[in-house]
Amino acid sequence: MNEIFWPEDYLPGTTDNFCSNEVIVAGLSTADIWPLLNKATAWPSYYDNASDVRFHDGKGPELSAGARFQFKTFGFPVESEVTEYVPPAAGQPARVAWHGWAEGDAETRLDVIHAWLIEDLSGGRVRVLTQESQKGQPARQLAKTRPNPMINGHQDWLDGLVDAARQAQGARQ
Repeated sequence: MNEIFWPEDYLPGTTDNFCSNEVIVAGLSTADIWPLLNKATAWPSYYDNASDVRFHDGKGPELSAGARFQFKTFGFPVESEVTEYVPPAAGQPARVAWHGWAEGDAETRLDVIHAWLIEDLSGGRVRVLTQESQKGQPARQLAKTRPNPMINGHQDWLDGLVDAARQAQGARQ
């Protein structure tokens, strides 16, 4: 299986907080998952922790290389810029990552890389991996919180994404 590509200064284990969530499900493919993740304005329809998605510079509603957008999540207004964008193609996983930040002083600024990898597996299965590496005082606080809001929130995102893909698949059949 493939892995996330990390910028050196966001390498997991070297930042203030890191979370990793993954699902492997049968009956779906990258082609089912990608359109729902790629269309950022659709996130609030299946993930309650995302809202107010807006693109800058006339881009959107789909993600693209270098696209700038903002959204609210985990109580933070987050500015974001897509740093990796590899749509699905035969024999390679789809990848998307963005640098996100919440402005503030040394106590409130948060910087993250949020990355996704979607790959088809044998037996009609798809793997969806999402990981986030965070820096800043808010990240240090999140790392100590139990239950871990990042792990739980991202699992909700994955579960909602899979449910939405199944619903869309059913509507096509």
